[in-house]
Amino acid sequence: MKTQVAIIGAGPSGLLLGQLLHKAGIDNIILERQSPDYVLGRIRAGVLEQGMVDLLREAGVSERMDREGLVHEGVELAFDGRRERINLKTLSGGKTVMIYGQTEVTRDLMDARKACGALTVYDTHNVQLHELKGEKPYVTFEKNGETVRVDCDYIAGCDGYHGISRQSIPAESLKTFERVYPFGWLGVLADTPPVNEELIYANHERGFALCSMRSKTRTRYYVQVSSDEKVEDWSDERFWDELKRRLPAETAANLITGPSIEKSIAPLRSFVVEPMQYGHLFLVGDAAHIVPPTGAKGLNLAASDVCTLYRILTKVYREGRTDLLQKYSEVCLRRVWKAERFSWWMTSLLHRFPDTDDFGRRIQQTELDYFLGSEAGRKTIAENYVGLPYEPIE
Repeated sequence: MKTQVAIIGAGPSGLLLGQLLHKAGIDNIILERQSPDYVLGRIRAGVLEQGMVDLLREAGVSERMDREGLVHEGVELAFDGRRERINLKTLSGGKTVMIYGQTEVTRDLMDARKACGALTVYDTHNVQLHELKGEKPYVTFEKNGETVRVDCDYIAGCDGYHGISRQSIPAESLKTFERVYPFGWLGVLADTPPVNEELIYANHERGFALCSMRSKTRTRYYVQVSSDEKVEDWSDERFWDELKRRLPAETAANLITGPSIEKSIAPLRSFVVEPMQYGHLFLVGDAAHIVPPTGAKGLNLAASDVCTLYRILTKVYREGRTDLLQKYSEVCLRRVWKAERFSWWMTSLLHRFPDTDDFGRRIQQTELDYFLGSEAGRKTIAENYVGLPYEPIE
């Protein structure tokens, strides 16, 4: 088999890159080790930055998102029993965020790829990347007991933190930055109406809480738990009781509870690898970086990587600008680190750390009070939350 770009991973970043390249007339093949149903079964993020929303529209896959997604013009922070709203649209020059689940984004991209006839190979085994620094890179994989070779110009590693792409780069060629947080998020998905029209991030002495949603009838709530907690120890009743304790009284009184559809604990950490490219291989999304979910940046950062690589490859094939290939990592990492900073700051501001003493608690409260009491502070939060601009490729 031959193609111009081999994409490893059929999650939202791989599918989005494939769709954009296809529309630009650049041939690509996506290889995925899991089945389509498995990929669609992943419960993930649901807050899309303005930049990602615009990119999905550019890719021609926004029809259902624009029809069913919820546009949010603000977000709320709760602490000391009070709620403060950040007007995202006003403070960011008209930008907003879209509430639309990652599963739905993935489904839309799968449908678009199927409709245009582009090739995605699922249930692949033993995927291997070859000649990454040679003149003719290629990928091999096994399917139905046969070994298949794909010759290509470039490889996009969109296969996540545990994927083969980053593992194919010699360890001595990479520098890793990591911070592991001493707690996780216990999340519950339920078919109940949201307690508020917009997200509420809560700082409480018992720990962080988040009131989120997937639609007007499906909610996603989180509470901070210690890193050694087990999900089976949390009944629905225990979860709802704990969530209510961490919310302002009026909000807790309006909370509608119900049986959980899905319940899981996600650990929190920050992770970045540099550089994000090695020869003809380009790392995209979780293959190169992970952020704590507090800033809603994980999926959105992957989308900005996709945008950067797509715009570079378009210029490579249309204008012969191979010089731009060496800029991929540099351009991506500038935005990655700013998003890492914001996610770290939000995590530090809103969570209860094991070593937080009375002084640290007061600092958290004062930091919140300062930023929310200042127009400049509110603007800083807003412009980061809706997403910093994508850097142009020139």
